[in-house]
Amino acid sequence: MMSEQVQRALAHDRTVDITTIGRRSGQPRRIEIWFHNLDGRIYISGLPGRRGWYANVVAHPDFVFHLKETAQADIPARAHPITDPAERRRVLSGLLARIGREGALEDWVDRSSLIEVELLGREDAP
Repeated sequence: MMSEQVQRALAHDRTVDITTIGRRSGQPRRIEIWFHNLDGRIYISGLPGRRGWYANVVAHPDFVFHLKETAQADIPARAHPITDPAERRRVLSGLLARIGREGALEDWVDRSSLIEVELLGREDAP
């Protein structure tokens, strides 16, 4: 069960860190990234182009989702890459509308990294 503070952060914050496992090195890699809560589901995407974090979660789907704005918590998570074009279009249209980039939809559908984040368990304080 997520605390009320963590639930509020998941609903309203935007910036998190994620720690993935390197696809080749097997070593932890921590980066800062934006996440999006669309209708209660958590997504991470990146600008169109190849992204190391995405290659890492495709190879090793389990990672850590680090809240760091209005709440601090380290939450075990699993990445679910979204590859179906219709689902990508649906999710990315909502995501891009939130950040004022609706005109870039086709490029994002064709070339951006996109995962749904499954939060696996109880948060731990960092």
